[in-house]
Amino acid sequence: MPIVYALVARGKTVLAEFTNTSGNFPTVTRVLLSKIPPTDSRMSYIYDNFIFHYITSSTITYLCMSDDTSSHRVPFAFLSKVQETWNQEYGTQGLTAIAFSMNDAFSPSLKGLMDRYNNDPGAIDSVSKVKDQIEGVKSVMVENIEKVLERGEKIELLVDKTDRLNQQAFKFEKQSKRLKNVMWWKKVKMYLMFTFLAAVIIFAISAMACGGIDFHGCKSDKRRLL
Repeated sequence: MPIVYALVARGKTVLAEFTNTSGNFPTVTRVLLSKIPPTDSRMSYIYDNFIFHYITSSTITYLCMSDDTSSHRVPFAFLSKVQETWNQEYGTQGLTAIAFSMNDAFSPSLKGLMDRYNNDPGAIDSVSKVKDQIEGVKSVMVENIEKVLERGEKIELLVDKTDRLNQQAFKFEKQSKRLKNVMWWKKVKMYLMFTFLAAVIIFAISAMACGGIDFHGCKSDKRRLL
């Protein structure tokens, strides 16, 4: 799935966002938003195995993250459609809106567009207007995000990534212990079942040898011996 995260922001103020996965990219985007100039522009930044694409128009930034570093057509066509949909629904409201004030209303739109462009990327070629916009993607600059980060911001992202790795390691350890306990109890239950079956078999053999479950045959033999 090429597009995994999208947002609309004014400067560093996120107005709406949507993602269908997890990771530390919300932290990365917050840092990246502080580096994006308010002037109209479009650009891509590489971070690890992901690439952030953005379009800024009239101080509003439309940004998405893709896990496909080789493709720019679909992400920028997606952002163009997000921009168009946003302008139709909100116009200039985003220029004064507070953080996440449009999130509940617009995140479903982001999800719908994300699903559409992920599942049917060929659909972007059906609209001539979008085709013209895609042609401009060829000149988009692509840089590594490390070039725009200051030392403190790099450390912040590194610490955030380390924390997430530690959390994942802790979660894995917890799940391993839980699985170990489940397997131990399963083994105990198996041993108990085998013990019970062995006792039943011994009882059945003894009952058959003694003439029945009341063991009257063995009791009679015992009396004769006495």
